[in-house]
Amino acid sequence: MTSPLFQFGQRHPDYPVPVLNERAVRASAGILFFFAMIAFMNAWLIGNFQPTRVFVVVFLTDFSIRLFINPLWAPSMILGQWAVARQEPEWVGAPQKRFAWGVGFVLALAMLYLMVLNNVIGPINLLVCGLCLTLMFFEAAFGICLGCKLYNLFNKDQAQLCPGGVCAVPNAPRAKMNVAQVAVVLAFAGLTATVAQAVYRSGGPGAQSTAAGQAAASAPARPSPQPAPTASPALPASPVAAAEAERCTVPAFAKAIGHEDKWKLHNNCN
Repeated sequence: MTSPLFQFGQRHPDYPVPVLNERAVRASAGILFFFAMIAFMNAWLIGNFQPTRVFVVVFLTDFSIRLFINPLWAPSMILGQWAVARQEPEWVGAPQKRFAWGVGFVLALAMLYLMVLNNVIGPINLLVCGLCLTLMFFEAAFGICLGCKLYNLFNKDQAQLCPGGVCAVPNAPRAKMNVAQVAVVLAFAGLTATVAQAVYRSGGPGAQSTAAGQAAASAPARPSPQPAPTASPALPASPVAAAEAERCTVPAFAKAIGHEDKWKLHNNCN
């Protein structure tokens, strides 16, 4: 098997197209998903977008090496290969992977332009991040390359050597759900909901502090003695204050989806 420095996929004498080790690909997707989720949660929960900006640059660099040099030299792929070094390789077609990674590369370019270069924050970022997380999660968790499924729509040569043999056997019988399995899933979901209700009703240190904070916030404020007001001439609002007030005006879309508080947090508005 050969693999020059500048080549996408490895040449294997038993396969007609260049191939990649699917096990390493899934491992690398899981590694990227882990750090992407950390960055996303920092942005979503505490309004800290710096980890996301760092991840966008790292992600774009990694995918640039995959696409324009060689996947074997991409940092995440190297880590993925190390993680599955003792597992038997599962060779899959490289052309459809290149197409799918091209989709990821375009999404990363969009995020670089929006977040890193222009500090744009809004729903488009959330949609792009959510799409990237979905693609990586399906690849890592299920071995399903969603971008690869688009390959056949834009290429005359159909994909070969797909994970699980789905390309070679498109009509292979699938595992069918029976009534007992559906009942188990529904019962598990009901149990989860019941436990969640019981936990929230019983409370705890976090719940008590939250309730205390809500009670304090809703309690009427005691009037405190104030010094006698002195007459002073009214000062016009400064241009800086007016501009800041305009910047922190919550847009209609954020109000419509109940995202008003999160929007203020993400834009550093009190």
